Amino acid sequence: MNAQVKIEQLLQRLSPILNREPLVMCELSEEQLQQLLGECLCIFREREGLCALLPREVAERENLARVGEFRQITLHFSSCLQVPGLTAIMVRELADAGIHANVVSARYHEHILVSERDTAQAMQILHGISNRLQYS
Repeated sequence: MNAQVKIEQLLQRLSPILNREPLVMCELSEEQLQQLLGECLCIFREREGLCALLPREVAERENLARVGEFRQITLHFSSCLQVPGLTAIMVRELADAGIHANVVSARYHEHILVSERDTAQAMQILHGISNRLQYS
């Protein structure tokens, strides 16, 4: 089976799942990281410092400076994600609609972070990809 056919089959079974909890990106000190590690969704060590993706509620409770308000969309496929180009198709469709997307690849799923204001449209686009392939 060629890669394009495999991608189309996986996209037909795409089930994006919206995490309803608003998320924010926060810079953290090493001490704050140790304290909040159990509540962090992702941690990035960059040259400029540590930043973590946290539930907005945690950032507010801890009075942390934050950047952006995001929603997490988990991409659930009924097969493995070891198909090159699969996530790129979805991100390209979001970009064509003017939606900025940050992709986080984890062990079991791909996760797309979109701004809170773009959430409904992003979900519509992702469902539309699957529907278009199922009914074409």
